[in-house]
Amino acid sequence: MGIIEDGLERADREAFTRPIPKSAGAQMRYLVKQLKGTRAAAELLGVSQRTVERYVKDQIRRPRADLAQRMADAVRERWQPQVRKRRQQQAATTGGITVETRARFGYTAPIGTTDDGRFRRLTVHLPPAYAQRLFDARDTGASDQQMRGIIADGFKEIYFQDGGARALDLSDVAITDIDYLDLDY
Repeated sequence: MGIIEDGLERADREAFTRPIPKSAGAQMRYLVKQLKGTRAAAELLGVSQRTVERYVKDQIRRPRADLAQRMADAVRERWQPQVRKRRQQQAATTGGITVETRARFGYTAPIGTTDDGRFRRLTVHLPPAYAQRLFDARDTGASDQQMRGIIADGFKEIYFQDGGARALDLSDVAITDIDYLDLDY
């Protein structure tokens, strides 16, 4: 996953109303229920079907560290889909998305002005249209570079051009280096 997709996943997890199951047995039972069978859960986790059955019956209680991580990640990925969907719908229609980042921003500007990229720490609230574009890009499997372009377009409109009040001749903004990125909606 890319930096922006990870940020969207973290923002989704903040919407959870309940924590994910803690025990290995509870996590495995949840996966078996979601995937509709022990065979599908075994294929997803890379273990035998019998091992999955043992976890479901609580015959095995402590998984290996790598299996525990894979189980937790698989559960987190599928946990509370309606809550995620509702929160994303709200961000895409009314709320928008807040992007906090420290990154190098470069831009194309007219001759005689400085267009050297430099690190900036920005917290910008982007309108719902940009949230919808980000969700659509993630759903279609867009690359991290394409999602950076969407965020850069939002920064250009909201931060650099201040909604059309300044820097109207600024033609392109690019995010090149990202130290950190946090998304909230």
